Amino acid sequence: MVDFFSTFDWLQVLSAFIVLFAIIDPVGTMPTIVGIRESGRRIDAGKAVFYSFSLMTLFFFVGDSLLALFAVDINSFAVAGALILFLVGLEMVLGIEVFKDMGQLAGNATYLPVVFPLLAGPGSFTTLLSLKAEYATLNIFIGLLLNSAIVFLMLKFTTRAQKVLGDGGVYFMKKFFGVILLAISVKLFTSNISYLINAVSGN
Repeated sequence: MVDFFSTFDWLQVLSAFIVLFAIIDPVGTMPTIVGIRESGRRIDAGKAVFYSFSLMTLFFFVGDSLLALFAVDINSFAVAGALILFLVGLEMVLGIEVFKDMGQLAGNATYLPVVFPLLAGPGSFTTLLSLKAEYATLNIFIGLLLNSAIVFLMLKFTTRAQKVLGDGGVYFMKKFFGVILLAISVKLFTSNISYLINAVSGN
């Protein structure tokens, strides 16, 4: 237990937080949340955050076992995850659509589409396991907790936050975190691809 807490590193926490923030994208999902509420569907902020956090935590801890079923190591998964993060970053910076928008799925708004896929979706799952190859579990977990807290506030005060930030503020934050995500994805790719190259070459 002492060794677990000794792995705390605020720089890793900050990096994990930024990556997860960019992927979960509470700022970018504001218009979708507003649209859902304007359509008359109710969103329970507490339940949405609890279930999305639970899903991501569960996948974080059992994801390795799932990879083992397919004989995939964490470094290979991290390389694949880095490529996905890079594409998401390009979406944010260039304003293009690489992945099909799943924000309009029908059903209970709290669970579909808010919990899945807006908050706990394929991007979040891939990111968590990719980060696992680079950072200590404690630091990733803290980053996820911080993001969950922000998501809760966003769901509670979406309309007010959007008015405060304005369209320009939302646009700026999306582009800024897109660039950060691109840089981190490149770092994640280069560090893990070198490991795989060394493993293949026998070094």
